[in-house]
Amino acid sequence: MNDLHGRFPVARVDHQQAYGVGRAYTNGAEDFFSRMRWAEIGHHHHIAGAYLVRYAQESAWRENHRCVANGEQVTSVATLAMQNRPSVD
Repeated sequence: MNDLHGRFPVARVDHQQAYGVGRAYTNGAEDFFSRMRWAEIGHHHHIAGAYLVRYAQESAWRENHRCVANGEQVTSVATLAMQNRPSVD
């Protein structure tokens, strides 16, 4: 928890009082977790704990690029893959 607070501004929302306070709300997190659950049910079928970070990174990339055309996504991923060395995993 301290690492999170050290790297990001963290705010709390009491849902008994409101769904959001100023710019603090949980919709983004709830949406992301929902997409992770559907990814596990749909195309991953199982998310192993050791690779959870990789699955979360992929889901975050998909979320950030969902409005980009498929061809542009493929070009972007291929370009990035060719610029990097083999994964340590």
